[in-house]
Amino acid sequence: MADEKLKLEDLLGDLTKAVDDSRIDYVAIIGAGVMGQGIAQTISSSGLDVLIVEKNEEHLESAKQAIQKSMEFEISRWAMTQSEMKSILSRIKWTLNLEEVADCDLIIEAVEENFQLKRLIFKKLDEIAKPNTILVSNTSTLSLTKIAEITERKDRIIGMHFHNPVPKVPVVELIRAYETSNHTVEIVKKFASKIGKTSVEVYEYPGFVTTRAIVPLLNEAMYILLEGVATAKDIDTAMKLAYNFKQGPLEMADSMGLDEVLSWMAQLWEQLGEPRYRPCPILRKMVRDKKLGRKTGEGFFKYDSEGRIIS
Repeated sequence: MADEKLKLEDLLGDLTKAVDDSRIDYVAIIGAGVMGQGIAQTISSSGLDVLIVEKNEEHLESAKQAIQKSMEFEISRWAMTQSEMKSILSRIKWTLNLEEVADCDLIIEAVEENFQLKRLIFKKLDEIAKPNTILVSNTSTLSLTKIAEITERKDRIIGMHFHNPVPKVPVVELIRAYETSNHTVEIVKKFASKIGKTSVEVYEYPGFVTTRAIVPLLNEAMYILLEGVATAKDIDTAMKLAYNFKQGPLEMADSMGLDEVLSWMAQLWEQLGEPRYRPCPILRKMVRDKKLGRKTGEGFFKYDSEGRIIS
């Protein structure tokens, strides 16, 4: 009888462990740029605790101010209340210490689209995080399989490609690396649903679905502008009215960040070698001139402090 009781306790212990394995209560985000801020706000809005990790105090303070300013703008539009903002911010913790992610159930890397940087971060996270913690990359073009190679948890590596502005765009791409397990996919699908996102499962391939499909459109609009066929305003007006787009392709590129768009194009051009991904010269020039779109106040259009087009 004692042996049977012991076996039952072991079985219940294993069951509890399995349940805990799929439970996500505390999420870390590495990188507090525009995407990291949006992901943090979205997750916190669903009632989960969030830890944001940045590399230095300057970036951390800048991100804190930016996320609050973004929500204050939503309040001015009656899209959010003061109490909602306070509740969201109360669940977000900020740190410069990467070691603090050890307590998190899921970790989302949201740094710049730099392959070597992401590999270094994943190697460090693999050493720090709990064995059952899922590691996620917000990459839009890079190989999750190659990033996962540097870890000892290849089955628990997955991509979540969010879209800007994260709190408002209802879709997220879930990217399977070569060894991502079905169990990991199911956990992350439930997590995506909990934070209000419709997930689309994608098998790894350069650009996945959304980046691969949108980049040629953005690039072609830039070539139309470069060739003097129409003005930026008229190109966007034509595309919005003809195809019921909320934004024209040039405004869309500005909102994404022209440096990010250039990075996507360069990656796809290098990996696929197809002319439709070759970055338009006007895009390269604008990035060199630090005219990166809405975030710098000027890209294909000029923007006011609230991110509205002024010319």
